[in-house]
Amino acid sequence: MSAASAPVSLPGDPPGGKKAVLVWGIGVAVYFVAVIFRTSLGVAGLDAADRFHVNASALSTFSILQLLVYAGMQIPVGLMVDRLGTKRVLTIGVVLFTVGQLGFAFSPSYGMALASRALLGCGDALTFISVLRLGTRWFPARRGPLVAQLAGLVGMAGNLVSTLVLARLLHSVGWTAAFAGSALCGVVVLVLMTLFLKDHPEGHAPEPVRHTGGAFVRKQIAMSWREPGTRLGLWVHFTTQFPAMVFLLLWGLPFLVEAQGLTRGTAGGLLTLVVLSNMVIGLVYGQIVARHHAARTPLAIGTVAATAAMWAVTIHYPGDHAPMWLLITLCTVLGACGPASMIGFDFARPANPPERQGTASGIVNMGGFVASMTTLLAIGVLLDATGDNYRIAFSAVFVLEAVGLSQILRLRTRAVRREKERLVASRVEAVHVPV
Repeated sequence: MSAASAPVSLPGDPPGGKKAVLVWGIGVAVYFVAVIFRTSLGVAGLDAADRFHVNASALSTFSILQLLVYAGMQIPVGLMVDRLGTKRVLTIGVVLFTVGQLGFAFSPSYGMALASRALLGCGDALTFISVLRLGTRWFPARRGPLVAQLAGLVGMAGNLVSTLVLARLLHSVGWTAAFAGSALCGVVVLVLMTLFLKDHPEGHAPEPVRHTGGAFVRKQIAMSWREPGTRLGLWVHFTTQFPAMVFLLLWGLPFLVEAQGLTRGTAGGLLTLVVLSNMVIGLVYGQIVARHHAARTPLAIGTVAATAAMWAVTIHYPGDHAPMWLLITLCTVLGACGPASMIGFDFARPANPPERQGTASGIVNMGGFVASMTTLLAIGVLLDATGDNYRIAFSAVFVLEAVGLSQILRLRTRAVRREKERLVASRVEAVHVPV
């Protein structure tokens, strides 16, 4: 099988198995809870505007600050994971995002609520890179694409909980009880992780990394960035993730209710469709990439093209409101954004050795969240400036998609060539390993 068609087993690969699934499952449960907390504002955006008496720009600041903290921490988190291990980093993350969720529940003012979301974003930032690292430590390399997609799928299930469960709690028991009650999930996963999580299987401990302060940090970042696969992964993540993230995290519900005239219940159903579509497409993309690595770039570019086309048709549809069939199609297509963004990690993973996986993943993961943060801010500002004209405000999406797509096209050939060179070198090294 060629290098372009599928990943191969490498010397020293972990065996996987039931124990790997159990340990990895605990790590994914932490990510699941983090996503519930991250996306909880998406179903509470209109309530937050009323509670804190803020306009669209101020409302978008909640998500922007949370994503700013998240994106800014990705490289430091990657370095922390490479240096401290998964369990320590995840423990810190759980404590931070649980305290942040509790703080948001009891915040009496806009300023305190902002601080709580920032703390939540800080804890959230520690989770996904750690879970990806856990997967590479417990499963063989050939399982990497599918394991990463499954992690993303479980994360979207957390989004589903926000959309279906937290939204109902919010309107039945109130703001404080809903957010404080959800914070208990953080306590549960903290206990499970403390009791059962391990960084790696017995006999598969990574080689100790020699580091000397700032020199180690600079070298890790520079070596990871030097790889075309890392940079391509960042731009794939940047270009594919943010339309769905912006829609689910904050602006989807207001757009569907205020611009499209839907009830909250119907709008919530469409947000749920995005999540369900994501979960189904994630399984499909994971299987395709696991079997045919050459499909990575076509899948990413095809997702960008389909998203841009449906976004344009929906916001510029003649008349006041788009028909329901079009909104359903848009939400179904947006479901592909998350799985497509995971392809970014499938470019960075083979481009970097095990001791740099955390750092490289952190660089990639910055992409989509920087794009999301930028778009959230642009939409909020444009809505205020145009008197809530969603057609103009939502057009900001096309600018970032154009920037990201140009970088993908620029880097794709170089990254694939470099990946083939590394694969050939690893096979030669395996042949010469003493038995």
